[in-house]
Amino acid sequence: MDFLKRLFQRKPKVEKVDVKRRFELHGRVGQGSMSKVWRATDTIGSKPVALKVLDKARLARLDNRFKSLGLKRPHEGEISMSLRHPNIVKTFECGITTDDEEFLVMEFVDGVSLSYLVESQNAQMKKNCLWYCIQLGEALDAVHRAGYIHRDLCPRNVIVSNEYVVKLIDFGLVVPNTDPYKKPGNRTGTANYMAPELIKRQPTDERIDIFSYAVTCFEMFTKQLPWDSGDTLESVLQHINSPPRDIKKFAPKLDDQVCQAIMKGLERDPRDRWQTVREMILELRSAAERLRAIPSE
Repeated sequence: MDFLKRLFQRKPKVEKVDVKRRFELHGRVGQGSMSKVWRATDTIGSKPVALKVLDKARLARLDNRFKSLGLKRPHEGEISMSLRHPNIVKTFECGITTDDEEFLVMEFVDGVSLSYLVESQNAQMKKNCLWYCIQLGEALDAVHRAGYIHRDLCPRNVIVSNEYVVKLIDFGLVVPNTDPYKKPGNRTGTANYMAPELIKRQPTDERIDIFSYAVTCFEMFTKQLPWDSGDTLESVLQHINSPPRDIKKFAPKLDDQVCQAIMKGLERDPRDRWQTVREMILELRSAAERLRAIPSE
């Protein structure tokens, strides 16, 4: 009987994919802290795609961090495939390579990183910044409505297409919006965009994403962060108890309604922030409609 029990408990065998044979790789288009991304052609269907291969060693370390908290790391591929929204990059497939690495096959977005637009502050950015903020908020709202917390919203995880469509592209630190994953201790993300409660290892919820979203919007309009930049969590801890700098200091001509919406998202106490990202989006949309900053369909 024990043999039969073990037999039926076996997981189905996963068919591994030789990505070097399956895909024609045309060149690297990005590298994150835990992955490499290529522009590629999928020989099945001959369509252009972005092939993302996750670093096995770094994933193992992340797995161990979750295990130390008694949790299982959610799989990026499975989460990505479940998300369908115009402002979220489409993921067509996920699996395991013949080198035992996780991989994702995504739509290839021809465009530039939001980080580049923040840094360059070119004419495209200045004209469309508010519209980009709204689109990014819509992507985050879709993540929340699907029952997840993103945990790493920042410009490097966003691409803006040549058609001016914002695409959220990375879901490596996403967790379910459930009690086990909201407990104190899971301090992952990008330091300069982390909410105070996350840094202080307090209980968290989707409002940590609202804080990160507000930091990103602040940076999009000003090329500055609300606080002096810190490369480590320790340096961030030194200023996290100080109020953010006023966005008007860096963007004096920015509309008051937009300024107030962003500054409310930066409140240190999550109870004082927008309670849902939808509330903040509606405020930004109201300003955009008044300013005629939303492109006609």
